[in-house]
Amino acid sequence: MAVSFDRKSITQETAQKMIYAAIQKAREMGVSVGVAVVDTDGVLKAFARMDGAILLSVRLAQQKAWTAVSSNVPTHRLWEFIKDDPTLLASLPHQKDMVAAGGGYPIVVDGRMIGGIGASGAHYTRDQLCAQAGLAAIGAPQES
Repeated sequence: MAVSFDRKSITQETAQKMIYAAIQKAREMGVSVGVAVVDTDGVLKAFARMDGAILLSVRLAQQKAWTAVSSNVPTHRLWEFIKDDPTLLASLPHQKDMVAAGGGYPIVVDGRMIGGIGASGAHYTRDQLCAQAGLAAIGAPQES
């Protein structure tokens, strides 16, 4: 029986690279967002709030990243999973920091989750595009 395990987690340099790419995408679209990257424990690794991004984007970006890493599911897919199940609908959205709106993704490299990214401040479909740009910057899968 193993008494421990090894786990990979995102580096600060990689997290910053993802933030930069997500912000560049937001600029291309003419929106202002907050972008957060968390490690595998859901702890904030990097964050940026663009000038003009709404205050709510600060918390929501972090919550989307946390939700993605804690569930290992893109946040927009989480809604699809829970919306028709009364038990899940009554419990999961009420968990602290759980967000079931698009814009959060697990960060998977070489088949292993290393963190989560979340973007918020625009419509959730645009938040998703920003977060996907962050994933693309490091060659991580961009599940839509």
